[in-house]
Amino acid sequence: MPDSETGAPPRVVLVTAAALAVALTVAVAVFALTQRSSDSSDSSDGPLPLVPVPAPFATAPGCTTLLGAVPTELTSNGTSLKVRTLADPAPPATVAWGSADPLVLRCGLDRPPELTPTAALRLVNKVQWLQVPGDGASTWYVVDREVYAALTVPDSAGTGPLQQISDTVAAKLPPRPLRFS
Repeated sequence: MPDSETGAPPRVVLVTAAALAVALTVAVAVFALTQRSSDSSDSSDGPLPLVPVPAPFATAPGCTTLLGAVPTELTSNGTSLKVRTLADPAPPATVAWGSADPLVLRCGLDRPPELTPTAALRLVNKVQWLQVPGDGASTWYVVDREVYAALTVPDSAGTGPLQQISDTVAAKLPPRPLRFS
C-alpha cells in the first residue's frame, strides 16, 4: 500500500527490493569468481603446451636413461609437484612437474653458449650446473655429463627440485670432463 503523503511504495517493499538487488550482485560476483578459478585450474591441470626447442640429441642413450629415472614427484617449498602431461605435439625428451609455474626438464640439447672456460658453475649433489637467469625463472644446465640437460625452475620454487634432479643425474649418468667447443 503506497505511503499516503508521498505516494511512494511502503518501506518494507523498498527494503526487500534493495536486499534482492544486493543478493543478486553478490551471486553474480561469486559466479564470476568461480568461473575464473575453474578456468584457470583447467588450464593448469590439463596438458601443458610447451614450445619446442632444438634438442638434436634427444634420442641419445643418456637422455633415455635420465628421463626413465626422473621422479614422478618433486618437492618445492614443501609442496609436492606431480608430473604433468604434455600437450601434443610434445617436445622430445621433455618432462614437466607442477601446475601454476611448472618446472621443465629437457634433455639432448646443444651445448649452452654461456658455457665458457670462465663461466660460474655450481656443484649440486655431485653434478655441475650452469645457471642462466631469465625473466621469472632460471634455466640450469647439466654440463658435466654425456648429454646436456636443462631444468627450468620458476623463481618461486625452492632448491629441492634442483637437488632431486641432481641426485637422479648423479645416479644414472657418469661425470665427463667439461666441453667448451
